[in-house]
Amino acid sequence: MRRFAAALVGSRDGAEDLLQTAIEKAMRNAGTFETGRRLDSWVYKIMQNTWLDSRRAEAKRLTGEGETLDPPYEDGRNIIEARDDLRQASTAFARLPGDQRAVLTLVVLDGLSYKEAAEALNVPIGTVMSRLGRARASIAASLRQGARLDSVWERRNGE
Repeated sequence: MRRFAAALVGSRDGAEDLLQTAIEKAMRNAGTFETGRRLDSWVYKIMQNTWLDSRRAEAKRLTGEGETLDPPYEDGRNIIEARDDLRQASTAFARLPGDQRAVLTLVVLDGLSYKEAAEALNVPIGTVMSRLGRARASIAASLRQGARLDSVWERRNGE
């Protein structure tokens, strides 16, 4: 659940806050939980709705740009390249629409089945499949673009 929260909000602290808020809401509304439904799917849905509510509220008051954190560089070409690859993948992930990030997190990172993800997000399985396909294609395209830019840089600098 932490990974799902982190995927939605993009930061560890924000993820912890979102998870805590979602669990508090789930506890307050325990009487509405339907027997036979997966508890984690129910909490995932509460978390997603909480995040959407906060995004709507933020959109009303947001006047500046969001912040991004770049990892610090260390000595060593391999470390730098690995971090650059990770940053490119993270950037590609962060640029996905929220619905695609949510599906990708639930299926790929949290290991939910398509059916479980569909239940957690309250969407049809076909929607999960199409969002997942679009998310994967978008990330792959971003990574290919990054590789092309790296190749151009290397040719220009004789590497």
